[in-house]
Amino acid sequence: MFTLRLNRVRELRSLHGLSQKEMAAAIKVRRATISVIENGVIPTGDIMLRIASFFNKDPREIFFEGSVLSTAQEMNEKKIQKRLERANK
Repeated sequence: MFTLRLNRVRELRSLHGLSQKEMAAAIKVRRATISVIENGVIPTGDIMLRIASFFNKDPREIFFEGSVLSTAQEMNEKKIQKRLERANK
């Protein structure tokens, strides 16, 4: 089984030794906001920029890195393949 990594927020937060509560306070959002982002909800552009600024990173490095996009593309291709297989039965 593989884990789909939707963004690097949890990874970066952990590397900096921060709790969700500490990070939330630093970027002025609720702790629950950090939790849902770490679980794959795409944040608003404003929050995305706050997170990127906080970690001194380009937002693309956190939310749109190649492996994340590649994994999503692979999943989409598998879904298409399954549909084709079902249609050809």
